[in-house]
Amino acid sequence: MEVVTHFVNDTVEFYKWSLTIADKRVESWPMMASPLPTLAISCLYLLFLWAGPRYMQDRQPYTLRRTLIVYNFSMVVLNFYIAKELLIATRAAGYSYLCQPVNYSNDVNEVRIASALWWYYISKGVEFLDTVFFILRKKFNQVSFLHVYHHCTMFILWWIGIKWVPGGQAFFGATINSSIHVVMYGYYGLAALGPQMQKYLWWKKYLTIIQMIQFHVTIGHAGHSLYTGCPFPCWMQWALIGYAVTFIILFANFYYHAYRGKPSSSQKGGKPVANGTSVVTNGHSKVEEVEDNGKRQRKGRAKRE
Repeated sequence: MEVVTHFVNDTVEFYKWSLTIADKRVESWPMMASPLPTLAISCLYLLFLWAGPRYMQDRQPYTLRRTLIVYNFSMVVLNFYIAKELLIATRAAGYSYLCQPVNYSNDVNEVRIASALWWYYISKGVEFLDTVFFILRKKFNQVSFLHVYHHCTMFILWWIGIKWVPGGQAFFGATINSSIHVVMYGYYGLAALGPQMQKYLWWKKYLTIIQMIQFHVTIGHAGHSLYTGCPFPCWMQWALIGYAVTFIILFANFYYHAYRGKPSSSQKGGKPVANGTSVVTNGHSKVEEVEDNGKRQRKGRAKRE
């Protein structure tokens, strides 16, 4: 018990010390004064992962078609805004794409970059709705470890990023990721429009390839900064490398099972279904039918919005 008490006390003292080197510009921004709101939302997300499937177990799935269309295209707009703001502001501030330390000044471009990164952090919280919609539509198979790991960790880690390094090289990964999310949510939005769009959505697997390339680029970028001694926090660079490695492993495993480990839907004679049924959605791929005592059964009619 004494060991636990010392550990808790040391952790609290370390956190208090870390606040002395946190960015003073963002401490009054929404959600940034304390980690508690971010942790509370993340805990509610995990609680919903447990309670949601139990609530929906004996209920018919919701279709949420119009909701998904609005949500996905809204995420396209939000991510486009973030990418645009980061590109314009970093160019105006003369940022280097190879080595850029954090500038904690109140320069208009630096504040604009910090603001765009804050919106990027907020977008990771909004993305929890991906999981909520899966569960309400009874797409439980879509809620894989990769899906949960990605959504829950990104929100928490980017709170740390905004709190201590809302600028400098932090812009690099956020710009790439938000740009990819413009394409990704555009895909989901088109898929939600209905089966008539499926013939235009043959490029789904290339999104996964692009995401894996993104992680390799991130590792190379952080590794170059460490090698050249770039004055950007080393702890952030090492954490970024370790985090990217976990995604490479998880996405490679997903890609193999989704595209290499079994015949494609076209070979089986099936057609992909819109927005996360038999097509791959957010890193998951399963079919709409369910197995029951060795026999395939169709699910009941879905509820309307």
